[in-house]
Amino acid sequence: MGEQAKFATKLGIIATTVGSAVGLGNIWRFPYEAGMNGGGAFLMVYILCVLILGIPVMCAEFIIGRRSKSDTVDAFRKLAPGSRWHYIGYMGILASVLILGYYIVISGWTLEYLFRALGNDLAGKTAAEFKAEQNAFIQSDFRPLLWTYLFLIINYVILSRGVQKGIEKMSNILMPLLFVILLVFCVRSLTLPGSSEGLAFFLHPDFSKITPQVIIRAMGQAFFSLSLGMGILVTYSSYFTSKTHLIKTASTVAVLDTTVAILAGVIIFPAVFSCGLDPVAGPDLVFVTLPNVFNQMPVSALWSVLFFLLLTVAALTSTVSLFEVAVAFLINYMHMSRKKATRIMILVIALLSTVCSLSIGSWSHIRIFGKTIFDAFDYFSAIILLPVSGLLISIFIGWVLKRNISREELTNRNKLHEPLFNAIFFSIKYIAPVIIILIFLSGFGIL
Repeated sequence: MGEQAKFATKLGIIATTVGSAVGLGNIWRFPYEAGMNGGGAFLMVYILCVLILGIPVMCAEFIIGRRSKSDTVDAFRKLAPGSRWHYIGYMGILASVLILGYYIVISGWTLEYLFRALGNDLAGKTAAEFKAEQNAFIQSDFRPLLWTYLFLIINYVILSRGVQKGIEKMSNILMPLLFVILLVFCVRSLTLPGSSEGLAFFLHPDFSKITPQVIIRAMGQAFFSLSLGMGILVTYSSYFTSKTHLIKTASTVAVLDTTVAILAGVIIFPAVFSCGLDPVAGPDLVFVTLPNVFNQMPVSALWSVLFFLLLTVAALTSTVSLFEVAVAFLINYMHMSRKKATRIMILVIALLSTVCSLSIGSWSHIRIFGKTIFDAFDYFSAIILLPVSGLLISIFIGWVLKRNISREELTNRNKLHEPLFNAIFFSIKYIAPVIIILIFLSGFGIL
């Protein structure tokens, strides 16, 4: 099976782990969730959820991954031999595969829009025209699949090169690029006339808008944005060195991931308000509303290219991370070469993504519990598998694994004086499970 892969540098550890968390969820989903749930009120609750839920559960996954030095299934076999806890690992793999099935399709959309922006094909159109063109595109059979398969090929090239030469090298290049583009957009958006109104909507909380539903939505966004429960963080932390400071890494990743979400809001809401458009546009905010905003700016083609390049980069760092969960399992468990494991997973996701893409078009009549296949994959993975997996991981660390193992990992075998250990462990054991149960129940409409 060979020696366990490792990240080469501290920058690589941060860049790849942040890259796994930063994705379309930050730049596409977060702004429209904030827009539909009270702006600043949503943001405030979201940040609290990252602090009390995100960092502790991320630390829990880091403990499992680095202690075991294995994939997300074998990790539990090593830490709890003879038990059934390793089923959590299978849940993570299943979740990552189902998420990839539809996420790759959306990622293909970003390539389509990037290509159109490069050809200046987004210029001079109204919001109604953008909406009509978007519907015609995603409901067609051929074009979305073309871009989906191209995105899969890009993933294969990166994954087949390995952890250091592929995943880490990609992250070291793309994550700084992503932050640079974000900052350029922030400066441009804040200089638009009337941008202060959008900034106030996003940053000044109206406490009257904090409802139980807003709290639930914010908790869900924090949970899914940080890639908790997917097996990604267990897999990536198995590549950490013994010197990696787990609490500091988790805190850094959470801060940078949240920063990306906030920067996305700072870009989008001032621009939307400046152009007199509706911030409550939902999923259309990125593919319909923003292209319309760019058309009202000087040099509109440049801003369109930069924005859809930003989306493509964010999508790529996430899809590579999702792939690595299953690829690492096949390498360790089936003793495959990395290239063979990668080829198998690319073929599996090519099949699933084809089904998901067609389910928006010519197969839209096929329903699973009243949902299209695309929406069913999203619902089952995001609303069921991830909360259950995150809950079981918290219970495993808090109640099953020996406390001294968690202490050793979070203090690097007592080489670090870590005053936050007790607070982190308390949250993993008591607070996080309660919050995750609330998220899970909300998915079934019980709350």
